[in-house]
Formats: sequence, structure tokens, C-alpha cells
Amino acid sequence: MQMNTPSRSTIRLTRRGRLALAAIGAVVAGAAVAVPLLIMNGDGETRPTTLVVPEGWRASQVYAAVDKVLALPAGSTKKSLGKANLKLPNEAEGNPEGYLFPATYPLDGKATPERLLSRMVDTANQKFNGAPIAAGAQRNAMNVYQAVTVASIVQAEASNRTDMGKVARVIFNRLERGMPLQMDSTVTYALGRSTPRATEADTRTDSPYNSYARMGLPPTPIDNPGEDAVRAAINPTPGDWLYFVTVKPGDTRFTADYAEHQRNVAEFDARQAKAGEEQKK
Repeated sequence: MQMNTPSRSTIRLTRRGRLALAAIGAVVAGAAVAVPLLIMNGDGETRPTTLVVPEGWRASQVYAAVDKVLALPAGSTKKSLGKANLKLPNEAEGNPEGYLFPATYPLDGKATPERLLSRMVDTANQKFNGAPIAAGAQRNAMNVYQAVTVASIVQAEASNRTDMGKVARVIFNRLERGMPLQMDSTVTYALGRSTPRATEADTRTDSPYNSYARMGLPPTPIDNPGEDAVRAAINPTPGDWLYFVTVKPGDTRFTADYAEHQRNVAEFDARQAKAGEEQKK
């Protein structure tokens, strides 16, 4: 069923009050490579023994982390993709986004970008290609790659694990109604930014990842989702929601009523404006 969607100048599907949380998350994620135990090299220097890939990291972040732990020049890991022989689904067309599975990977003297990336993709295939995920994707009229793409949006948009199933349901409800997803996370991915919000100008970006201007799912996942997000993507929470906004940390409001959503967004805007004024003092 087609449902008319309010203009982009008036609707903000996923404006989320997560700026503070995003800043904290960036600090945690940025420190992930430095946290593992260090061992001594023969020359007395130390090196990390593991690489931690957090849930929701983009491929670009994984590449940078591998370069760092292996003490390689920036860009080395990305350049190695062509010879890594990654076992990706055909739909990925060689792009490993979504399949660099979040986990802790041991490092040894034989660690190379190709070996690490292959291990991440092999882990993803083990997780994603089993009967539960494949059957869940089919149950929702998707293939596994599409399910991972949905999961990547869920990972980016949900403020916590509890909300993941609801965010997945919003995605499916919009797809079923022929509505654009209008997810800020896909737009900021297209722009190479990590900010949780897209501006009105951002939503006019000419990109297949602009889910304000393009219908359906983006062409690839937008990050590397964890197991909770994947489970949410194949088992969305029942509900009729079409909109959501995180008014404040821990308070994400889902609704099928656009007028109610507007009120929630207004409350979010008011809180943001107040916080901005307090910072100026």
C-alpha cells in the first residue's frame, strides 16, 4: 500500500538526541585498538596481541585499525583488498562493508591485512549463512545480504539493544508502504561523516545511499553490525510504527502518527536548543 510521506522539509525520521552518547562512543571505539594486552618484541618494544573490532564500525575504521596495529602506512589495508581473495556474497561486488565481523581477533607474527580481513569475512559467513539467519531473511522476503544491510542500519540507528527490533520494524513498515526510509545514518555514510544527524542540505545529496531521495535499501550495508542487530533484522518487533526519535538518552519514541512524531521532534529540538544555550554560558 502506498502511503503519502510528508515533505523532507517537515519530516525528520531519525533525528536523535545522541550527540553526547556519540562522542563517548567515539572515544571508546578509538581506544579499542589500544586496550588489548601488549607483549614485548625482541627489541624491547611492545605490540598489541589482539585487534578489537567494535559493533557498528565502518570498513574504513577497520582498515585504519589494522594499519595501526600492524604498524603499516595509512591506506595499506584498503589497498590490500584486491589480493585478499575475500569470500564475499556476489551482491557485495567486492565491497566487504557489513562482513568485517565485530569481534576480537588475535595477532601473531604472521598477521597481515589480508589474513585479518579474511578471518573477519569468514567469521561473518559462519554467523550469517547458518540456518537461523538464512531462514529469518527468507521469512521477511529478503536474501541474507539484504538482511545484513537492514542490520547495519539498525546498528547505526538504535540507541540500545532494546530498541533494535523496533527500528527494524520501522524499516520494514516503510518498505512495505512504498515510503523512503529517510534514515540519517545512510546519508552521513554517503558523506563519510560519523555525526548522528543529517542536515536538510545533506538530505539533497546525490548518492544511492541517500534514503531520503532514493527508495528501498541502500546498495550495501553502511557498517559492520553485531549479532544483536542481525537478530533484530530477521525478527523485528511487531508494531505499526513509521517514525522514531530519541528525545533524550534512553527515551526513544516510536509512533505511527505523524502529528505525534512532530511533537516528539519539537521536544527533542527544544532540549537541543537548551543544551546549546547552557554550553554558551
